[in-house]
Amino acid sequence: MSRAFINEDAGSGEVPRFPLPAREDPSFDIAAARALLQGADLGDTASAETATGYYWGEPKLRPLVERILDEAREDRNDRLEQLAERFLRVPNRPAAE
Repeated sequence: MSRAFINEDAGSGEVPRFPLPAREDPSFDIAAARALLQGADLGDTASAETATGYYWGEPKLRPLVERILDEAREDRNDRLEQLAERFLRVPNRPAAE
């Protein structure tokens, strides 16, 4: 294969980090919601999902994302508002049995 098509730097970049408290910390879920939105903003939702253990659109996080949406509107943070609205548009999945 031609070296023109090989990215020698692939994998050497810094992976986005999502600072999260311990899972048993009461603030974990709000931090996870913010991390998912940040990951989406960075174009790396998969890393945020891996870091948090939650998938995009997680029903458990909806009330927290609604709160973040209200804050984004108050702060006139159009990008965060857009991301939160997108998160909330994901249809609710039935709970795992």
